[in-house]
Amino acid sequence: MATTQHQRDPGGGQSPGHPARVPFPVVDEVARHCAQDAEPSTVHIEIHLPGRVDEERLRSAFAAALARHPRALMRERPRGLLARRYEWELTEGPDTDPVSFPPCAPGALERARAGALDRAPALSASPPLRLDVVREPGREGCVLLFTVHHTALDGPACMRLAATAAEIYSGSPITPSPAPARPAAAPLPRQSRTPALARPAQVAPGSPGPAPVPGNSLLLAELPVPRRESGAPYTVNDQLMVATALTVADWNRAQGAPGADRRPLRITMPVDDRTRGPEMPIGNGTRLVEVGFTAAEVAAEADVAALLRTTAERTRALKAQPRPQLGHGAGLLTVPLLPVAARAALTRGLRVAAGPWTSTTLLSNIGRIPYPLDFGDAGRATAVWFSAPARMPRGLTFTTASTGGRLHLSLRWSRTLLGERDGARLLDLFTRHLAATSSEVV
Repeated sequence: MATTQHQRDPGGGQSPGHPARVPFPVVDEVARHCAQDAEPSTVHIEIHLPGRVDEERLRSAFAAALARHPRALMRERPRGLLARRYEWELTEGPDTDPVSFPPCAPGALERARAGALDRAPALSASPPLRLDVVREPGREGCVLLFTVHHTALDGPACMRLAATAAEIYSGSPITPSPAPARPAAAPLPRQSRTPALARPAQVAPGSPGPAPVPGNSLLLAELPVPRRESGAPYTVNDQLMVATALTVADWNRAQGAPGADRRPLRITMPVDDRTRGPEMPIGNGTRLVEVGFTAAEVAAEADVAALLRTTAERTRALKAQPRPQLGHGAGLLTVPLLPVAARAALTRGLRVAAGPWTSTTLLSNIGRIPYPLDFGDAGRATAVWFSAPARMPRGLTFTTASTGGRLHLSLRWSRTLLGERDGARLLDLFTRHLAATSSEVV
């Protein structure tokens, strides 16, 4: 997504005393319409370091990183009842210090994780993110735990801020990384399509308990990156996609979900074409595509080798085809013909009505972290975990990243859909199916 820079007055400078304004892009506006306190739309990121950072030095480095990426310094502008747009105000600096150092105490990391899922940063204060530096007694190193309001920023944009902060903290410039390579445009293979109007399978409910607390739960795991032979026609992302599809199909069959052997699966996949260098646009920059699987393809005795090949054809074609970030319909919802309050009510109503046709789940594969994340005497990152919101009706997301040759997986789910034991069972299924995609097996 191309982000808008500071708006200037006719004389070429920002008007004194008046912060620059940026209308909400389509993604931001739709997310703002659908915001709810029960299931906050947050992105959680953990960067694990082998050593401990200096408090004042990190605060200074992160403040300098925000100054280098001023598009992150934004807050929602107050509006009247008849306002036709949401607007960001771009501020000269943070309204509040986003960096905090919670007390070093047992259980500090679990509490910070829970806070990242349950409490979104305020949109009314710049920047709409927070960074907790978590330390626990008896545990070496520290964890930089980011909580990002997904209405304003996505995970890769926050990671760019973290990479800049690491560069400033360590005094070691990093080499800009190129944008991900994309194949030439190609039509979707005919056999890859599921019927456009077919109602997809949803994740079957588990055992959330008699009175589940609203919100999300999270389970993190470190797995080996699945092997693939040199020249294989599929990527690690395709292996992850197949593992996700087979995991949900197995889960639904085990739960006795109606239509588990008839309904197709549709898995939402974010695609990010932005450069990873210092000029990376900051904001919500991914576009969403849906990868379809027929019920026969994810049957109990699925041909994993064949499924990897067909999945690679689908994802390659979907990545290459230009498409608005949320599809063609979302842009119509944000045309400023009506006040935002009216458009918000319409969007929320349509979201509820479209619930049964929402994709089955979301797989967000960040891929290999393109930055060293070197914090000098605190060391380089040994692990990086992301997790994407898991709001109903989808209710379950898989997010992956790889660091140091290891795959870091986050399962995040709605507590109204699944319980803790359900999450552990889904992790077991995913681990088994991912291993089945390895070149040593297929």
